[in-house]
Formats: sequence, C-alpha cells, structure tokens
Amino acid sequence: MVAAGVSHGIRVVSDLQMRNIYLRPSLAATLDPSVQVLQVDNLLRELIVRLVELDPPQPEYYEALVGLALLELRRARRSQLKIALPDASDRRLGSLCQAVMAAPSLAISFEQHADAAGASVRTLARLFKEQLGVGFAEWRRQVQLATAAAELIQGVPVSRIARELGYSPSSFSDMFRRELGVAPSQYASASQV
Repeated sequence: MVAAGVSHGIRVVSDLQMRNIYLRPSLAATLDPSVQVLQVDNLLRELIVRLVELDPPQPEYYEALVGLALLELRRARRSQLKIALPDASDRRLGSLCQAVMAAPSLAISFEQHADAAGASVRTLARLFKEQLGVGFAEWRRQVQLATAAAELIQGVPVSRIARELGYSPSSFSDMFRRELGVAPSQYASASQV
C-alpha cells in the first residue's frame, strides 16, 4: 500500500499479474499511511479482482465489496519482504544496488561491490545507512529473501536456490526460517494454495 503523493517504484523478479486499486482519500485515511507490502490471501485477491473488473459498477454491491476489502486490508499480514531502493542522487549506490539485485550471491563481497561501483567501503556503508536505513549485509539478505521467495513459488528446489545465493542448504534454510518465520518448503507450499 502506498499513500497518495508518495514516490515509489516496483521491481518484479518473477511472473506477475498485477491489479491496482485506488481509494478515495476519505477511505484511505482509515488505513495505516506508511508504505507497506501486504501478503494478499485468496479472499483479498478475489475482492481486488472483482473491484477492478466490475463493469458497470452497481453502487450497493460495489460499496459492500469496498467495505469488505478495507476490512481485509486492515487484517492483512505485513510482509517482511520489503526492499528499500536508493534515490537517484548517488549513482555509486544505485550501481551497487542494481548489481546486487541482478546477482544477490554471497560470493561477491561488499568490498568487491564497492570497488566495482567506484567508491570506498566507508562511503557506501554511510550511504546505505542514510538512504536505505540498514547496512549492506541486511539489505542484501532482504534481496536474497525476495529472490528466494519468487523462486520457491516457481518450484525451484531449495538446494538450488541455496547454492545460487552462496549458502549451504542448511544455512539457507536457517536464515530463511529466522527471517520469515517459516521453512522454505513451508513457504513454497503455502504459496501454492
């Protein structure tokens, strides 16, 4: 969810069907105004589809759907897979972030990324904290989790994902469980429902 007037963007790492809903300011005011990534369950997904595809909108039915959708938006679990991206003011940080998103493996160190971006480790560490609110290691872990989540949904084996990201399968599973609260296999199963 993004409030009106907030600059934002999205990067898609897997196949996606996307529908947007726009709320009147009076309705949006009843929701948390912070930028959030929500886990959309089957009911909320179908409500959004129906709201977007309803043609012509029948006033009573439409208002009932909107009311239920607002209730479900308030109940939706906040996803921990939210990756901050830098603004365009520093090309070195932007370059490093793009490189990590393209290849989030642990095999490339922060020092190597800094060298490739043309900046010192100290400068980039400061920029990460200032612009993204977290250090490099935490930010890369979030990118890895988002990458892994997309691949798990597509049915890629956990062992392959772990290897691609530079982990042993057990270390990857431990990190995934610690960060998201479920094992990778459970995440994949729940996403297939």
